[in-house]
Parts: sequence; structure tokens; C-alpha cells
Amino acid sequence: MSDEERCAPAKMHRRGFAISMATALGGLAIAGCAERTSLLTGAATPSAGYGPTLPDPAGLLDLPAGFSYRVVSQFGEAMSDGHAVPDRADGMGCFALPGGRHALVRNHELSPNGIDQGALRGAAGDLLAYDRLSDGRALPGGTTTIVIDDASGRAVSQHLSLAGTIRNCAGGITPWGSWLSCEEDLTKAGNGVGQDHGWVFEVPATARGLVDPQPIRAMGRFNHEAAAVDPRTGIVYLTEDRDDGLLYRYVPDRPGRLMAGGRLQALALLDPARTDSRNWAGTDVVEGDWLAVRWIDLDGTDAPDDDLRQRGNQAGALRFARGEGIHWGDGELFFCCTSGGAAKLGQIMRLRPGRSGDRLQLFVESRGKAMLNFGDNLTVAPNGHLVVCEDQYTKVVANRLIGVTPGGATYVLAALTAQTELAGACFSPDGRTLYVNAYSPAKTLAITGPWMRMA
Repeated sequence: MSDEERCAPAKMHRRGFAISMATALGGLAIAGCAERTSLLTGAATPSAGYGPTLPDPAGLLDLPAGFSYRVVSQFGEAMSDGHAVPDRADGMGCFALPGGRHALVRNHELSPNGIDQGALRGAAGDLLAYDRLSDGRALPGGTTTIVIDDASGRAVSQHLSLAGTIRNCAGGITPWGSWLSCEEDLTKAGNGVGQDHGWVFEVPATARGLVDPQPIRAMGRFNHEAAAVDPRTGIVYLTEDRDDGLLYRYVPDRPGRLMAGGRLQALALLDPARTDSRNWAGTDVVEGDWLAVRWIDLDGTDAPDDDLRQRGNQAGALRFARGEGIHWGDGELFFCCTSGGAAKLGQIMRLRPGRSGDRLQLFVESRGKAMLNFGDNLTVAPNGHLVVCEDQYTKVVANRLIGVTPGGATYVLAALTAQTELAGACFSPDGRTLYVNAYSPAKTLAITGPWMRMA
């Protein structure tokens, strides 16, 4: 492996950006191998970003000079369908709509005991729901959809779009215009609920009300986190939020028709002796190296005993430390491993599928809290940099949006003052607005600024 290939800049772009846009931004996005030396200091690199963040007079989100935000939706406010905005806003995707509008489909990570934080505020209701409590009330997890006017940036409507699920954590957008909402929960029927949980549900962005909540069972039952789709093949890549989780891919029988069935596989290295990427007990993988990949077919994917990852690892699948946000770029994808690395503060992996075989790279590993402190959801900025949401695990948190250059240097893009996590980062179709959620009390923020400029 040459130094040029090892340090080659990531070719990232958010789905829907024109090829000409990506080309025009290439000069801004490219960063050399020198940036990677900053990783050794264990600190974010201010010179790589937009400058220092400035105190927010409202005491919510500190941003660099030239950037601002507004709240487009928040917990408790009335929605267009008569329900209220639920709490615990997590993963989110953005979609272009006809008529000069775009939609945000937003997860709500609510458990059965959080029904008073849900859209119905404890009302029984007879709405279309996947599952209910024994008293008939719909489980509070699910999604809401916010429709936003392109010109004004204002929400013109919002409604409940998926109901009756548990802990909808993250998910992913599809090239055909839907959101894959993932349950990070493995509650079984009979434990106060009527259905097994741990599935992926599909929510079309154009749905004007509640969708028919059908789990895509062939995509497996495990502690789902997020999903990303290869637009060329329709293959869906899935992360698992477990300390010994796997990276899965779902190969559909009919691309774009996920309910029609398919094969679930787990990633393994070509070297069968290597089954760990976490770097907890030594250097399992070296930052920057490309590793040849194979895929293992899985059976018993409904996993009633929650043993899919263990069976996969026994067959040779590679372990990851809490796979979380995943995003498809330009012919490759990136995903966070929240507690990976020697410092257990986070890793970012890169997977590059190819006709001659797939390859995996440890793209970034955090050396210290200032550099990256428990990366979670992630997306790509118009200039080609990653934007990573932090979800820290301390009594007092100082969660941030961390930028990552194509050379692997990190910088602080925003700092949240509220004692909660940031989640669901995604850009508007025109690339001018970054949407992100403050988890609880739920607020969806629209951040605008000079995304094309770098300090």
C-alpha cells in the first residue's frame, strides 16, 4: 500500500448533489496527509474548520461567525394532524419534494414507559400502529415528518408518520425516497407488548399520514442503529449498536423492493484469523490501512435469542465497537463506532465496495476527548467534510458537531450548551441548510451559513 493510496482523500458527497457540484467543491474538500499528523495530538484542529465557536445568546448552540440557526420544530407543539411533537428526536433524513418543498423524516427514540413523551400524550387512540400496550395504547416510538418550504425555510406542516414501535434510533435514506427507521430494541412479545421488536421499517417521505407499519423481517432482528443504501446496487448496509456488534448488508432479491426478501450477510476480513476491529487489547487494525473484505451469509436472522452477532462472529465476522451512524458517499460509505479505539472514544470506518472485492479502512480513531468524544450520527457537508454528532457518556455533557476533513483532521463545527445529545444531522437538498436534532427536550434546528468557505 503506497502512502498516496493510504492518505488519498475521501470522495464523499451527500446523495442528490450534482456531479458538477462535487467537482466544483473538490478543491475545497481535498486535504493532504499532513492533516493526519494532527490526529496524534488528540485534539481537534481549529485551522481545518470555520474558526472558533461563539457563545449563543439564547444559550443553546454555539456556532462559528457567519452561522446561525432557528428552531423549526420542538417537543409538545401541535402538529397538523392534531397530535403533538414527540420527545427524544434522534436520526433523521431529508428529501426533496415536488412544489418547492422538502421533507424531514425524524425518528423518536421512545420506549413503552415513555408514552407520555409521545405524540398522543397518553390518549388511547385507534391510529394505525405496529404494536400496543396491553391497555390498547399505541407504543410511542416511531417517526414524524416535517414538510418545509424551500424558499422561506419554514415548516408548513408536520405529522406522525410511523407509530407503535420502540426506540427508533437512527436509520437511513434510500435512493427511491424513503426513510429506513431502525428499532434499537429487542423486546419480545409478551413483555407488556404484543409483537417482537428489533426490526427496520420503511417510511416514504411523501406519505401524508401514518404508513402501514410492516417490519422488513428479512433485514434481521438485532439492536439496529442505522442504514445506508448503495444507489448502484440497492444493497443496504446496517450497523449494530453493541460493543461486540457486526456490520451487516442486506442484498435484496429486488433492488428497491426491500419487503420482497433478500439475504442478510455480515462483514468479515479475508484473513480468517482477524475478527476484531476495536483496538481495545492492542492494534487490531491500523489507521489508514486498507483490508480485504468478504461477506458471510447468515441464517436464523430473526434471532429470537439475540445471538445473531455471536453466531456471525463465530463464523468469522468482524467485531465493531457500537456501530452507529452510517452514510453513503461517492462509491463508498462511512460509519461511526462510538466506543472503538484504544481510548474507547470512537472510530470512523470507511468501506469501499469494488468489483474486484470490497475493502475496509479505519479512517479515524480518536486519541482524546477534544478530538472526538463518542461519535454517533454522521453526514456529509457540501464541501465534502464529514459532520459527526457526539453523544457523550458523562454526568455533564458538552456534545458537539465535529467536522472531519477528507484527510482525517477533526475540528469543532458547533457546541451544544443543553445537557443532551445532538442527532440526525442531514443537509437540505440544495446543501444550504444543516438540520440537526437536540435530543431532549426535542428540538429540530436549521443551521445556515457559509458552508463553502473554510477558515
